[in-house]
Amino acid sequence: MTTLIILAHPDIEASRVNRRWRQELLLHPEDVTVHELYKEYPDWNIDVPREQRLLEAHDLIIFQFPLYWYSYPPLLKKWLDDVFTHGWAYGSSGNKLQGKKLGIAMTIGDKKENYLPAGSVSFTVDEIIAPFQASAIHVGAAALPYFAVFGASFQASDDEINQSAVEYLEYILRNR
Repeated sequence: MTTLIILAHPDIEASRVNRRWRQELLLHPEDVTVHELYKEYPDWNIDVPREQRLLEAHDLIIFQFPLYWYSYPPLLKKWLDDVFTHGWAYGSSGNKLQGKKLGIAMTIGDKKENYLPAGSVSFTVDEIIAPFQASAIHVGAAALPYFAVFGASFQASDDEINQSAVEYLEYILRNR
């Protein structure tokens, strides 16, 4: 099974975790294709047919991004709006994503305990990513459980980040 990583980080070089994950993934070109949206589309003019062909060529698609204000980075949202079109991704003839697996790998700046019902965020990660899961179902894909690292902004040590990169690759291989 072929795996596509849609990497959406507006400042990847300043990111400790996403940059390390990318570094690990690039060591395994036989297992994954890394597609960096902010690198490919600095002008935000998305080549929709190209993106759709890329998605069609892969069976497992992972959206990798930092959680920003409890959502995706803005270019990823635009990419989804532009690429998941009626007649291609959904609708009476839109079946190109049907049967594929869609997952999320995200970095979360805050502590895990804050994403519990009694935590300071008051919502779980599953509640926050419900629109992604609904979108996967809408296009006939299977929504995988998410992969996340909490405390990415200030708590994660270099050893924890390196370990998370290994675990991320294991997550990908396990879900193929």
